[in-house]
Amino acid sequence: MQVRETMQLKQLWSRLLQWTVSVLVFLAGVTLASATNGYQLIGVGQCAMGMGGAVVAAPCDPMTAISNPAGLSWLASQTAFSGEIFNPLRSANYGFGSTGSSTNVYAIPALGWSAPAFKPNIYFGGGIYGTSGLGVNYLQPNTPMGTIQAFSSINFMQMAPAVAYKFDDKFSIGVALDGAAEQVSFNQTFGGQGFNLTSPSWAFGIGATVGVLYKQSSSITYGASYKSEMLFTRLHWNETGEFVPTGVQVTAQGMQPVGIQGGAGTYNARLNYPQQLAFGVALHPTNKITISTEGQWINWHKTMNEFTVHGPWVGAPFVPLPLHWQNEWVGNLGAQYDTGNSMQWRAGFVYGGNPIKSADMQANMIMPAIVTTGITFGATQKLPMRWTLTEAVMHTFRNSLTDGTLFGLPLEPLKSSMSENSVGFQIGYFF
Repeated sequence: MQVRETMQLKQLWSRLLQWTVSVLVFLAGVTLASATNGYQLIGVGQCAMGMGGAVVAAPCDPMTAISNPAGLSWLASQTAFSGEIFNPLRSANYGFGSTGSSTNVYAIPALGWSAPAFKPNIYFGGGIYGTSGLGVNYLQPNTPMGTIQAFSSINFMQMAPAVAYKFDDKFSIGVALDGAAEQVSFNQTFGGQGFNLTSPSWAFGIGATVGVLYKQSSSITYGASYKSEMLFTRLHWNETGEFVPTGVQVTAQGMQPVGIQGGAGTYNARLNYPQQLAFGVALHPTNKITISTEGQWINWHKTMNEFTVHGPWVGAPFVPLPLHWQNEWVGNLGAQYDTGNSMQWRAGFVYGGNPIKSADMQANMIMPAIVTTGITFGATQKLPMRWTLTEAVMHTFRNSLTDGTLFGLPLEPLKSSMSENSVGFQIGYFF
């Protein structure tokens, strides 16, 4: 009997290893994006998405436990794979009429697993997933400043193995090691003049997440988590020259940008992922209904106040690009109804304070992380042979910022607009 259980355990870990390697290969080949607060996911996986991201006190699958590693200890042994199609709709007006982004469809894969390990009260699991959300591709020819080209891409791939310890039927704690890779590139030029950091550059980062769950009674559960700042290595770009526009000179030949010049050589910068806190309460009025609320604080100001680029600039060793992102408070609300007939229904709502203010529009035209309000819906079907199928849809309402004009010129006001949609499917298996 013991030999048989040992063989089954080896087969389980072999499957998990194969799936993990497969997903890592898949993640390495896709451009990632996300339904976002700033450029953070509303939820990892389709259960979290259906709940509006309110899962820190109400874990329902291994990927929701990524938000709070302590949740692993409240889950049955299982694995799940999620695939999501994300559709952000973005437009910008640099003063010469509105133009839309030419890229607006992305794929978001994720994998999660959970299982007891070593002892009955110790659990191992975690997830592999992608997060991003900043990214535009604007091209507007035939303006008085020549062709305006604006491009940005910030892609994250993260893996978070986690361990949870369950003290008793009321309290558990979990820790996750957050490892990630990011690829960052920017381009914003006016008539061929501007900064152009588009050559591929990868950086690698590490951080940690700590979480707790406390079940006060059968009708109320509290959850909290802290995610440390994720520290990344430096990004490097080898360029033939750089130019940061700081104004415009109007001449008989037209509008010519003026600014800071850089020579040929290597430019480098660092972009860390922000620390954050989350606290949630899950209510269970009946054994069929779950109502979960959550509040998050994201420390954008520390990591996105300035983006400092070091390199062979003329007259200075570095140039700080003032983004001036503010810290963000996010509120999440989710509800789940279990019909008791192999079906669960979910709905969610999320609201986040915009980290970008109108006065900082000009510096953030290629980083339009400005959506604030979203709604989500989802469902899970319990299939034969211990399989499950979960779906979710999301819509964030269009938000626009308008303020000032480009370099103070007598043009149309600067404007940035964005809304988001997504649809996802998730397959799960209970061991």
